[in-house]
Amino acid sequence: MSTKGIYKLPEIKNEPVKSYAPGSPERKELKAKLAELNKGGLDLPMMIGGKEVRTGNLFDIRPPHDHQQLLGHYHQGDKTQVQMAIDAALKAKPAWEAMNWESRAAIFLKAADLITGPYRAEFNAATMLGQSKNAFQAEIDCVCELADFYRYNVHNMCDLYAMQPHSSAGVWNRTVWRPLEGFVFALTPFNFTSIAGNLGGAPALMGNTVVWKPSRTAVYSAWLIMKVLKEAGLPDGVINLVYANGSETADVVFNHPQFAGLHFTGSTEVFNGMWETIAKNVSKYKSYPRIVGETGGKDYVFAAPSAPAKQVATALTRGAFEYQGQKCSAASRAYIPSNIWEDVKKFVADDLATIKTGDVQDFSNFVNAVIDEHSFDKLAKAIDEAKKSPDAEIVCGGTYDKSKGYFIYPTVIWAKKPDYITMKEELFGPVLTVYVYDPKDFEKTIDLVDSTSKYALTGAIFSSDRSQIEYLTERLTHSAGNFYINDKPTGAVVDQQPFGGGRASGTNDKAGSIFNLLRWVSPQTIKETFVPPTNYMYPNFLEE
Repeated sequence: MSTKGIYKLPEIKNEPVKSYAPGSPERKELKAKLAELNKGGLDLPMMIGGKEVRTGNLFDIRPPHDHQQLLGHYHQGDKTQVQMAIDAALKAKPAWEAMNWESRAAIFLKAADLITGPYRAEFNAATMLGQSKNAFQAEIDCVCELADFYRYNVHNMCDLYAMQPHSSAGVWNRTVWRPLEGFVFALTPFNFTSIAGNLGGAPALMGNTVVWKPSRTAVYSAWLIMKVLKEAGLPDGVINLVYANGSETADVVFNHPQFAGLHFTGSTEVFNGMWETIAKNVSKYKSYPRIVGETGGKDYVFAAPSAPAKQVATALTRGAFEYQGQKCSAASRAYIPSNIWEDVKKFVADDLATIKTGDVQDFSNFVNAVIDEHSFDKLAKAIDEAKKSPDAEIVCGGTYDKSKGYFIYPTVIWAKKPDYITMKEELFGPVLTVYVYDPKDFEKTIDLVDSTSKYALTGAIFSSDRSQIEYLTERLTHSAGNFYINDKPTGAVVDQQPFGGGRASGTNDKAGSIFNLLRWVSPQTIKETFVPPTNYMYPNFLEE
């Protein structure tokens, strides 16, 4: 049965964040689920064409905060399974894009209710154990933000479909928002379960079918997303989950003539490489692929001389060290005027003296492990080099330990030169670099904020002077896609601060907004004339 109405959606609003305070029912439920999952025994297959696919090529799943613990295994695939996923996506495409919009919407609305309802504890526990997030960081990510993505994508889809042209007398003009021809490739990161769920979910909602390769360090939460989507009614083959080597996957995907789009979050270098490959292969494709990517960041906090030191310090502690700084929006470089530096330094040091680092199952731990040994080694090296450099000084932290888990303790580096390497290069960990400037060099320092990094993802300014706030907002307009005034540069909320940046930080297509959904449709304009003319002549050709 085709659509017989213009339907009003259920009320869409942001999912409330639960507290997990001592004695709360959600804390008790989550602790029980953590204990259950800690028993191990995971055997995670790929999901291709709605079927579980096991290869027997088993890869370990180990918590970053306890790399001696084995949670289970996942089945690694290769080019064979990638091709199977493409075939399944193309097979599912005709029926999926023909499905009424309200049926597609219902699947994702139901998935959101499953995630925030019966699966809430499991989503949190899987993200905590697999990606080393504490309970609060998991809750705001894999439950609240993922549900917000699914619900607001539906809301935005309806707004998009309602974007229709005007019509003149005797004519009815319409726009059909068609899905892309071919399949979409979703390549997703470890650090946000919500992003992983959205990168495949947004194109699918708009009628596309998807091949999804998650990060090898976030397989468990990815598998759980697929489990819930299947329970919500997602037809077989609409989203196909494959675990395979990146280069092998890319070789199959980017050489396929039906490749229609890339939805990516990850490093700038990987994105640039894929863009180059797509460009070289463009003559192979049936249509020009859509390339959507959110990539790196070297996000800043700039404090004006009038900024309150305590507010700046709190923004730095939260912005730099929540989820171990493994957010593309994390505060990574700060510019602090010398008149408030000593106070800011003291307040941050006081914060770090009370911050606990360790296992996610101890709910009092603010900082947990970085994602893997490669990340740990990169961060440890940067800290060691800062200790030896005449151009830098460790003012807080500077220690690390990987004997049990990959723990980098919150570290603040004072850069004596504004172009010190950790002021420029993305580290993706709990390391903040501060440059202290003379207030008389205010203008020069603003230039440094804007020019030191190739990225332009997030940035924050602090000032008590309204005219200065206005000036800085205008002056730094291209330095960040998400700009914060008197707040930390992290914590964007779906439908409140659509997320994405420019320059080397990506295509700025604003995940969770109508702008992102526009990339997954190909509009068709239809003109219908009610009473067609029967004379080819126009009045101006007639004789007097």
